[in-house]
Amino acid sequence: MLVLACGAVARELVRIRDLNGWNHVRVRCLPAALHNTPEAIPSAVAAGLDRARGDFDRVFVAYGDCGTGGRLDRVLAERGIERLPGAHCYAFLAGDAVFDGLAREEPGSFYLTDFLVRHFDRLVVQGLGLDRHPELLEPYFGNYRRVVYLAQTDDAELRRQARAQATRLGLDYRYRYCGDGPLEAALRPVLEA
Repeated sequence: MLVLACGAVARELVRIRDLNGWNHVRVRCLPAALHNTPEAIPSAVAAGLDRARGDFDRVFVAYGDCGTGGRLDRVLAERGIERLPGAHCYAFLAGDAVFDGLAREEPGSFYLTDFLVRHFDRLVVQGLGLDRHPELLEPYFGNYRRVVYLAQTDDAELRRQARAQATRLGLDYRYRYCGDGPLEAALRPVLEA
């Protein structure tokens, strides 16, 4: 079985696969930077699926909608392939109930995951051009009120970095340990079938 995934969840997928002994599962990832151009995600996933055609008995896609406006779902429906449920990785990494509660509590939340904390400079600062145009900080983040770090691992250094990134953005900081449980629960019915 192939899991074609967003590179932003690669570590979690491999860790969950290995801990569960799902030796029949191979993980291939597309660049996480696609999130800066979500309109490119459906065609990148389609190309990844086309490259894998005939090599696997089953294929599953580990993406949310990720801002594609349903275009990813149309690509997958044409091929009869399922994906993780939800609009984005924050919901399946935290679990729907936790994410919904955080979003209701403060709609102006900017979310970080372990991956985004590790790659914040490359994906957010450089990806949005803030390194070249710091004046864009206010237009991009002016409507946010806080950073919520949805942690997959209990890592003091990542917590320190996430707090520093919130300070850099001028936002309040909230930490929420999620672990791998919600993602594992979403994967289990598909990968054990």
